[in-house]
Amino acid sequence: MAVLLEDIVKSVEQLLKLIGKNSQEQAYVDPTLDPVLLVPGIAGSILNAVDEKTGKEERVWVRILGADHEFCTKLWSIFDPTTGQFSDFSVYHVIYTVYFFHELLFQFLFLLYLRLYNMHVPAGGIRLFAHFYIFRHIFLHFRFQGTMEGLAAKLESVYTASGGRKITIISHSMGGLLVKCFMGLHSDIFEKYVKNWIAIAAPFRGAPGYITSTLLNGASFVEGWKQNFFISKWSMHQMLIECPSIYELMACLDFPWEHIPLLEIWRKMSDSDGNSTTMLESYPPIEAVSIFMEALSSNKVNYDGTDISLPFNLEVLKWANETRKLLSCAKVPNRVKFYNIYGTNNETPHSVCYGSEDAPVSDLQQLPALMAKYINVDGDGTVPMESAKADGLQAEARVGVPGDHRGILCDRHVFRILKHWLMADHDPYYNPVNDFVVLPTLFEIESHKASSGLQVTSVKEDWEIIGENQEQEQDSVAEKKPLVGSISVSRVGGDKSLQEEARATITVHPQRNGKKHVGLKGMSISAGA
Repeated sequence: MAVLLEDIVKSVEQLLKLIGKNSQEQAYVDPTLDPVLLVPGIAGSILNAVDEKTGKEERVWVRILGADHEFCTKLWSIFDPTTGQFSDFSVYHVIYTVYFFHELLFQFLFLLYLRLYNMHVPAGGIRLFAHFYIFRHIFLHFRFQGTMEGLAAKLESVYTASGGRKITIISHSMGGLLVKCFMGLHSDIFEKYVKNWIAIAAPFRGAPGYITSTLLNGASFVEGWKQNFFISKWSMHQMLIECPSIYELMACLDFPWEHIPLLEIWRKMSDSDGNSTTMLESYPPIEAVSIFMEALSSNKVNYDGTDISLPFNLEVLKWANETRKLLSCAKVPNRVKFYNIYGTNNETPHSVCYGSEDAPVSDLQQLPALMAKYINVDGDGTVPMESAKADGLQAEARVGVPGDHRGILCDRHVFRILKHWLMADHDPYYNPVNDFVVLPTLFEIESHKASSGLQVTSVKEDWEIIGENQEQEQDSVAEKKPLVGSISVSRVGGDKSLQEEARATITVHPQRNGKKHVGLKGMSISAGA
């Protein structure tokens, strides 16, 4: 479709919300729709710290003002492998509670509801739910007796609140590994309550490049000047170095990578005669562990005047390896359908390189202070496509969508695919595996090149808005006339080499039988030099 004409169609789709405002005030709930449980990624849960002595409660993740100070004060801790729990640095014995989605997923929650179901949420009629967790040790909850009840109880409560209807789980990022881990341990519970599971941007085989640099240099969730108001990479590093959930995202050792993810270091070596040479050394995942150990052997933090060592933690790695064995054995129960959406078309860290031929590394303990350089592959900018696609499960469909790791949640193609898989879309011609373009059944498009060289494109598209108050439409429906409007847009390239003009007419027909019909007819003419 011509560019300007497509822009007009998209704009009209957004305006339909305004056209149907009155109808949305009168809730229309399709009783056949299944409940949806959202499971977010690492930034999807907001954590509040509670002082056990005073009862004072304060938000520590995610926050802006004082973010770094509160993070270091209340989230730094050491993992105890004998108990699988964390020993907090804080003398106040801070505990953590999870409240609701990070703003990004909170927005996704309502966008998803409105766009999937096209209805207002009535009192007592909510069919969307969310499960929250503390990301630093999410899988530990499933490795101890008595600690898996959280998700099991959530599934049961959603199932009961929805009148015994089975649930569709939609997970994002690390939330996908949480769901897979639970499914592997408790397939009977999973099959009892779950109908579908849709994973979005899940790092099923790890995020090797991103995690390698995270373990050595830390991680930042914002860029540029915004970093001054958020948690520093170094502060984040000191917490993540003790998090089993981060070690579990290291490159999967038994996965047949197309290109093995490497840790590469330009090193300065000296022989017995004092002669120095520079060489590039490459370490596959299992050999990179010794480099992590040496590079972080002196890593420490000063907390309340006391130096606390935080080296690369082999005990945490052992825990992570056990969890990855569990993940590799998980299977989808027979009566559950699994779908996978993964991001593409973004340069994504895969291998990591430190130093250069001109500035080699002489001491491995310099690595935490050096800037990582990435060898990239296709993916969502965080998780390689190869990893996200390799779920190891029996899938109904796997679909790649151009988008970055978090932005994919708000991508219109993803919403279109979700509608189709959740049976909220009745377009029999839509196939999400090989077609991401919205092509409703009432859609006509024609394009041809005239003898004059002009490219002429015409389009016709129709929509229906359902659910207006029936009493209003009974008032002299026959006397009402359609509302007609027009849009005209033109564009000329800066170098005058491309010209395009598009015009469209939009007609809004009176409501009949609970449905309001909206039609668009448009045409564009373009000429290229």
